[in-house]
This record gives sequence, structure tokens and C-alpha cells, in this order.
Amino acid sequence: MAGLIPQGFIDDLLGRTDIVEVVGARLKLKKTGKNYSALCPFHNEKSPSFSVSPDKQFYYCFGCGAGGNALSFVMDFERLDFPEAVEDLAKQAGVAVPREERSDRRQSSAPRKDSPLYALLEQAAAYYRQQLRQHPKKARAVSYLKQRGLTGHIAKTYDIGMAPPGWDNLMAHLARDSTEVKALIEAGLVVENEDSGKRYDRFRDRIMFPIRDSRGRVIGFGGRVLGDDKPKYLNSPETPVFHKGQELYGLYEAKQQNRQLQDILVVEGYMDVIALAQHGVTNAVATLGTATSEDHLKRLFRLVHSVTFCFDGDKAGRQAAWRALNSALPVLEDGRHVRFLFLPDGQDPDSMVREEGQQAFEQRINQQAQPLTEYLFRHLSEEARPDSLEGKAHLAALALPLIDRVPGSLLRRLLRQSLAQITGMDLNQVASEAAQAPAAQQPPASMAQAASVQAPAEHGAPWDDDWQPPMDDYQPAYELAEPDEPAAPARRGRSGGRKGVDSPLLQAARTLLHHPHLAGLALQANELADEDEDEARLLVALLDAAQKNPGLNTIEMLARWHGTALGDQLSMLAEQEWLLNNPNANLEQQFFDTINRLSAEQTERRIDKLLAKPLHELSAEEKQQLRDLYQRQRAPKTDR
Repeated sequence: MAGLIPQGFIDDLLGRTDIVEVVGARLKLKKTGKNYSALCPFHNEKSPSFSVSPDKQFYYCFGCGAGGNALSFVMDFERLDFPEAVEDLAKQAGVAVPREERSDRRQSSAPRKDSPLYALLEQAAAYYRQQLRQHPKKARAVSYLKQRGLTGHIAKTYDIGMAPPGWDNLMAHLARDSTEVKALIEAGLVVENEDSGKRYDRFRDRIMFPIRDSRGRVIGFGGRVLGDDKPKYLNSPETPVFHKGQELYGLYEAKQQNRQLQDILVVEGYMDVIALAQHGVTNAVATLGTATSEDHLKRLFRLVHSVTFCFDGDKAGRQAAWRALNSALPVLEDGRHVRFLFLPDGQDPDSMVREEGQQAFEQRINQQAQPLTEYLFRHLSEEARPDSLEGKAHLAALALPLIDRVPGSLLRRLLRQSLAQITGMDLNQVASEAAQAPAAQQPPASMAQAASVQAPAEHGAPWDDDWQPPMDDYQPAYELAEPDEPAAPARRGRSGGRKGVDSPLLQAARTLLHHPHLAGLALQANELADEDEDEARLLVALLDAAQKNPGLNTIEMLARWHGTALGDQLSMLAEQEWLLNNPNANLEQQFFDTINRLSAEQTERRIDKLLAKPLHELSAEEKQQLRDLYQRQRAPKTDR
């Protein structure tokens, strides 16, 4: 059935699902205190580090960091997409999954779950397989595959087929009328010449490699030419069910051949994937004629914690590796590993594994693959040699922006430490000087304007063109001081704080996530809706959800954003429940202090924005808004 699954249904489904039953049906659980433990299904271990909490309806592995709710467990354990996992839980609960029709026209072109293109593409795959077995000219294709060392078994595993020579073989086999021909065009199997109107098969005289999605459905094809036609490899075009920038060839087959994937090897071609599988290396995937993207890596890191890129050692291979590194940086959370293996010149994974065999090839990966961090500094040092002061400065200038893209706080800190050792620079001092430089050069425009106006004769008099902001009450945003600290000349970033300590915003978000009832005692989220910092927006989003849905619990909040970047951050906070167990920390008071501080800072920013305009240009509404903001600023602050 098409349409979105209502959020309310997901919340209700999780509310009636017991995670102990869901996990216990798949793992052998042992009662340990108020929780349950088991061997983690997501990494190899000898002693149990996987814990399930019936109170929080949450699981967490202290060994590999996997964690989530019943829905995420089913997704990761069964390797299902989100809608499939919902269907699975709903079936266990004995309820049907409702759907809502999409109202956004921009989403109307998204593929329906029951798109007829899936069946059509599966029929095409079956036709290509049949041609490889029965076509009179199959000998050349069979000979090519045997020369590459492939067996019938591996050809069957990857459903390899053949598109016979000729212009309309597939079209004649599958299309009986113009409607079916149009469906073949939409599926990318038939091409229509815009000038002449002629239609012909896209794939002709080629070895055919079906591309499957996470559910095993054929969504497109890759074809390797048998004759002299160009290009050598041809992929399906973008269609309603195929987006090459998001898909990976061989990922479905890798999951089928490995119950517990530990590492995924990313190579460049179809034949590399298949030849590696032929020799026992069954964890390889390939991009589809595109560079490895951030979306690709997000998808891979849902399955494993380690990804290894395997490239040729030539210039093109190293350029591809650097592009892959840049795509990996934004998803490199703590606990995730990326490595790079460069093969000798003239070799690719296909030829290498055939020459040295599985054991030697895997040994090569283990011994020669460079960690991303090592490759990063080695590559940059080729451009900015750190054997001179100028080279060290250049290296730091190149490396720091890349390091700042890493979301994993521990890894980011270690990268900065490594850079500091290489360059001999105090990077914290560099950052401090950079932050203070703009403030020392020029005061904010709002301050300069505020200094030029005079205070009114009577505080609170009716607003007119002569009334000016009360200077004794107005405190510019840049002069705000941290609690119990002296005022600083430049405003500190709220996500800063002491090194290695979470910001007050993250601490408040963690507290609210585990104690959603606090939202009902706090300021309304719409009063804080102008926040533009990521950590502040995270807190405001939690506050808004909990205020609009009283009674929402931790697990329902996690489910609300599951599978999104915000959901990943919430999962990390949920895993840190132990940080809330400090008996000396007044977490509720800290939470309300942070909310009040957000409100005060937002008030000041709004005042700054209004004062940036000449007073005589302010409308009556803006003048009233400025008066209200001053009154709010002077109002006594309460804890709740």
C-alpha cells in the first residue's frame, strides 16, 4: 500500500511492543539485575556486553556501541528498511499498518511500494538469464565469463545474464502494445530517439549484471560490452526506482552470503565484486559509475562499523580515494573505521585475487590498508611538506577544515592532537586567537548604534519617535558571561565549554530525552524557535515534540526521528544514560537554567536585529516588539 506511515501509529506500536520479547525471540537473553544481557549479534564477542532494558525499552552494546529501540533492532538484525520493520512489528502485534496519502507534489514522483516497474525489471532479468543459457550466440559470453574464472554457481548467485545482439529483442519479448513499451522506457530498458521517434533496446550484445535493492528487488542493470561498442560499461539511467548515487552493487548479495558482516570492501567495478566473491571474499560492493557519496557511507555504516576502500595505485585511483575520504569525514562518528588499500600499478581486485588467492588478498588488506587518519596526513604532507615553518603552517591550514568536519568528538580531538605533534603548533591557541580577532577589530553594529542614542526621560513612557532604548537595562549579546565566570570580550560558542565536557545544551537535551515530563514545566518551544545552532535546535525539537505530545516517553522520542541525522544524535544521547546517575548533579535545575539562558540570548539577538535598523525606520509593530523584548529582559527569571 502506498503512502506514509502515520507517526502516531509508530508511537502506539512501540508503546505496545515489548523489546525484551522482540530481542528474546532472536537472541538468548539472560536476566542480570533489572536488565537482560546477551552476546551482541552485531559484532563477535566471547562475553556478553549487549544489554536490554525493559524499563527504558532500549538496547545497548558496550562493546560496539550499537543501540536503539525495538524498531531499530529489527531493522539492523533482520536487515530491513524502516517500512518493512514497521510491518514486521505490526504483524507480531496483530495490527494493520495504516497509510497516509502524500500531499507534497514534490514527492509525488517517488516510487510506490507496489510500482509495476519492479515486476518488469525482474522479467527483464529472467530474460537475460535465459539468453545466457539458450541463445545461439551465447558462446562468446560464456567464454568471456570462463576466461574471468567465474563458475556457474557464482553466475547464478549474482544472476548474470546476456543481452543478445540486435535492436529490439527485449522489447519484442516483453512489450505487446505501446503502453508496455512506455513502461520499458520508464524502467530504462528501452531508449526512444527524440528526433526520429524510433525505439530500441538500451542493452545490446552485453554481459548483464542485475542491480538489486536492500530487499532483493531488481531496480536496474549494468552491462559489459562483448564487442567493440562504447562505452565499455553501461548502467541503467535514473528511474523512479533506481538512483545510482544511492545504490551499491553487490550489497544485497553480500548480506545474503554473510550473516554477520564485520567489514565491507568498496571496489570500483562489477567484475571486481564478482571475482572476489568467486574466490571467497564475499563482502565487496561497488558504486555504480559514480564516486562514493556520503549517502553510500551512511548506508554502509548502518550495517558495519568498518569500511575499506580498495583502489588501483595509479593517479586515478588516488584521486578516487581522496574523493572517498572527503565523503567519509562527515559520517565518521567515534567507533567507525575507514581504511584505504592501494593495489600495485596495473592490478585491480579482480586480477589480484585471481593471482594470489583469498588468503593472501585478505592478508594484504589487514597488513597494508591505511587508516583514514594516516592517509589524511600522508596525502596532505605531499602537498604541504612539514619540514619548514611555512610547510607546517600550510599543512595546518589544509588539515583543520577537514578535521572540523568529523562529527566524532573523540576522533576529532585525536586528529587535532596528531596535527599538533606534526606541526608543533598549539592549535587551541590558534583557535582562540582566530575567535578573538574579529571582536578586537570592530564592535558590533548594534553596540555602535546603541551608544549614539539617549535614554528617555521617563522609563516606560508611551512609545514615540523620541523614545530610545534604556541603556542601563540593555546588555549586548556579546557581553554575556558564562555562569560563575567573568565576562569575556567576545561571546563564547555555546557548544564550547571545557575541553572534553558536553555543552550545557547537550546536557539539557540528554536530561529531557530521559525525562520528557520536564518539557511541560519549561518555556514554550515556539518562544525558542529562532535558534540556528545545531545543538540548540536539537533541544528545541525535543522540547516541541514533548510539549505537543504530553506523555511521550524516551523510546517514542527516539522512534520519531529514527533514521535521520537528528535520530543518530539522539541515539548517542540515549546511550549515555549513565551520565545522569551523578547524585551530586541537580539535573533539573541545570535543564531549566539552560532553557532560561536560551530565552535570554534569543531576546538579545532579537533586540540586536531591531536596533540594526535606524529607529525612525521602525514600524509601530517593530517598536512595540522592541518594548516587549525589553520588558521580557527585565522580568525576573524563575526556575520553572
